[in-house]
Amino acid sequence: MSRKSPAGPPDHLDDPHLYVNRELGLLAFQWRVLEEARDSDNPLLERVRFLSIVGSNLDEFFMVRVAGLRAQMDAGILEFGPDRMSPSAQLTAIRREVKRLQDAASTCFETELKPLLAAEGIRILSWSELTAHQTAAARRHFSEIIFPVLTPLAFDLGRPFPHISNLSLNLAVSIRDQEGVEHFARVKIPHSLPALVPLAHPRKPAAKRGARPKPETFVWLEDVIAANLGALFPGMEVVEAHPFHVIRDADIAIKELEAEDLLETMEEGVRQRKFGSVVRLEVNRQMPRSILNILMQNLEVDSSEVFRGNGLLGMSRVEAIAAMDRPELKYRPFTPAHPPEFRSPVDEDLFTVIRRRDVLLHHPFQSFQPVVDFLRKAAHDPDVLAIKVVLYRVGRNSPVVEALLDAVEEGKQVAVLMELKARFDEESNIEWAKTLESAGCHVVYGLVGLKIHAKAAIVFRREGERIQPYVHLATGNYNVVTAHLYTDLGMFTSNATLAADTSHLFNFLTGYSAKRDYAKLLVAPANLRERFEALVRREIALHKREGGGHLIFKMNALVDPGIIRLLYQASQAGVRIDLLVRGICCLRPGIKGVSETIRVTSIVGRFLEHSRIFWFRNGGEQEVYLGSADMMPRNLNQRVELLFPVEDPELKKRIRGTILEAYLADTVKARVMAADGSYKRLRKAGASKGRNSQEALQENP
Repeated sequence: MSRKSPAGPPDHLDDPHLYVNRELGLLAFQWRVLEEARDSDNPLLERVRFLSIVGSNLDEFFMVRVAGLRAQMDAGILEFGPDRMSPSAQLTAIRREVKRLQDAASTCFETELKPLLAAEGIRILSWSELTAHQTAAARRHFSEIIFPVLTPLAFDLGRPFPHISNLSLNLAVSIRDQEGVEHFARVKIPHSLPALVPLAHPRKPAAKRGARPKPETFVWLEDVIAANLGALFPGMEVVEAHPFHVIRDADIAIKELEAEDLLETMEEGVRQRKFGSVVRLEVNRQMPRSILNILMQNLEVDSSEVFRGNGLLGMSRVEAIAAMDRPELKYRPFTPAHPPEFRSPVDEDLFTVIRRRDVLLHHPFQSFQPVVDFLRKAAHDPDVLAIKVVLYRVGRNSPVVEALLDAVEEGKQVAVLMELKARFDEESNIEWAKTLESAGCHVVYGLVGLKIHAKAAIVFRREGERIQPYVHLATGNYNVVTAHLYTDLGMFTSNATLAADTSHLFNFLTGYSAKRDYAKLLVAPANLRERFEALVRREIALHKREGGGHLIFKMNALVDPGIIRLLYQASQAGVRIDLLVRGICCLRPGIKGVSETIRVTSIVGRFLEHSRIFWFRNGGEQEVYLGSADMMPRNLNQRVELLFPVEDPELKKRIRGTILEAYLADTVKARVMAADGSYKRLRKAGASKGRNSQEALQENP
């Protein structure tokens, strides 16, 4: 998976053996997700969902990361990361690793999950396994529901090869006419129909109350279509049909400096995404070379971009199984706790609570509703004059946006920074931006050359003779759906200095400001890297003078070479370092003379670990920062990111003693990274005892 760690201490901290390749590190994370699909301790349909996540993650990996490497090679650009692997070497390693991962995922579904699903009454059959009764039912379904939606597209001298859209599943069909000449046609498997076709069972007496759910049998949509292709090509002989799955370059490149209107540019980029060059063609092993050659020639791919697999193509489609209404096969329903700070008397409003002290919310263990209430209250409070907020991913049906629209109707000044470049949420964000702008909001679409990833909102309220600001800062998006699925932290505050800094940040985002000297906020690209590195160096200096140096950093990814070198220096000085890195970690722990005091842990569980926490022991006067930034070059250099301090002693105690301690003590969902880049789970699946950090935080939010 990755290069071996050096046998002895390297000569310098730029030694490529000290760094895990970024792309291989991301694939290592997919193995950890697949491990959850294999874990018998997880409910069955949740295991299927983890498998679908592996599939969708791999699709995105090719659409963005592999496409980027291909683009480098096509342009003749050789960019080397700190591991010094060339783009071609990375692509070779990626192909090998993805092949292993795909085969393992397919085996997991076919040999582990499908038999378990069948035992629970959910049978996924191939066409050849259907009974006569089931075959008749499937043919009726095809005639009544599927046939009208299908459009066969021929390929010959008079008809060009049809466009194959991104992420589409298709059938490559070989047909023979009455003269015995073979032709090629393509049939697209429609996204508008369910991926699984339900098959009727012979009528049986009604089940008694409390009985097991009646068995359900399904067949994949493409199997039904393939078995009934004769209806699409009357008078022709269907020789054979084989599925294929296409992934295209979907990373929108925006020439911002040449774009007169960023909104129009993004809309065009979203439209063009389906036409990007093909970076992956997935076919089954049974497809003959003659058909494969037609696809390769017309899709302009070479053999290195073809993946032959067994079983299901497009593994993300098993989400259709995970979504079935079988609650007994899923995680127990979980209701987030209402934060105790807001269980106040009826006559005490939300603003009064925030004025009294800072309030920390830990989602999804605590409800996201106070954030929605904060904006709704601001929208309807006659004393609120203005609301400003950064929106990155808000989702389709957003009560946050609805609150902002209400605020405009109530006559408030509303300013929204809507980041249009939020990958794969561009279309949704474009629509919300138009809606907000047409309602009268001041909408800013982003900054040239910078993606806005900070999470912040500020409300200005008239109280007596002064204007009182109220601020919400967070690690996650203003999205009520992901707030139930991702772990994130948010803080309400009326602190005057933090409010002034946040106000300056919005002036930078919506107007013109070259301010870099924020009093308390760490803002990228202005001062975040410089201030963060200074905090680490302070820990090194304090440790050399007093001992006891300790850093605990929780993030999604650790990639930035400068930050990694600094952490190596801290370890060489003897500072104890605990890194909780969910995804990519390019640092290698446990190398003698370099990183002996560093421990790297990855936690993959029910909720996606998304919060970023940076804890510094600081000679006993602990200092804590939360925020939106991962330690990646793009976050520190090409994005507007935000880290904010937590200064309330009780909140700092809670973060260190409850939240971070829960993660550090995890023995169920934690994997510890070795110096060679591999990960080892602390507890084997099926073991009877262990500490699950996410379950502990559910019990004690």
